[in-house]
Amino acid sequence: MRDREPSNPTGSRDAIMSAQLRLVVADNPASWTEEDIKAVSRENLRVAMDMVTRKFRDRLFYHAMYIVKDHEEAYDVVQEVFIKAIRERRFYDVDFRMKAWLFRVTSNLCFNIVRDRRRRGDILDAAPKKEHTDADQMDLVFQGEQRAEVLQAIESMNDDHREILMLRYYDDLSYAEIAEVLDIKLGTVMSRLSRARCRLQEVIDSAPTVVARSS
Repeated sequence: MRDREPSNPTGSRDAIMSAQLRLVVADNPASWTEEDIKAVSRENLRVAMDMVTRKFRDRLFYHAMYIVKDHEEAYDVVQEVFIKAIRERRFYDVDFRMKAWLFRVTSNLCFNIVRDRRRRGDILDAAPKKEHTDADQMDLVFQGEQRAEVLQAIESMNDDHREILMLRYYDDLSYAEIAEVLDIKLGTVMSRLSRARCRLQEVIDSAPTVVARSS
């Protein structure tokens, strides 16, 4: 007579994990939506946070890296952001915007670091000129071979213009998400982004290598 196998409560709980949870966790993080993560959180908070980390960590790191320009500081910022996410009670609420919140917290932490460094530095001025670059053209400018040079060109712009261009075209945030990240009105996002595009176009026009590649 065969001995009876010992019961394993933990294994049983894992075995009854929903098909949705198993499918989402096993798939590509880029395909996960915030709704997927929130659904998983109702069954397993640890797995849900792991999904959040895997989906957003690279984008948050590059966003932080662009602002603080230091690998270790960018890494520390992202770690702190995820700790704050764990402690945020609303994080898995139905109406909570995860991505906007994560980018806002990342930006705030990064700019605190930059402000600490730049107490004696000057902020570059950039006067807005006539608008002649539309959103579709700007999308193309941020693609392909000229991307690195465009990012370098952004360095000559003021903080407001740099940040909003990066959030829109590098981090691919919607206008509504940018408004939430920067804590400004939607109309302000549109006008600030428009001025930033014009300023960037001026910088691009003065750099023949960038213009040649984008034509």
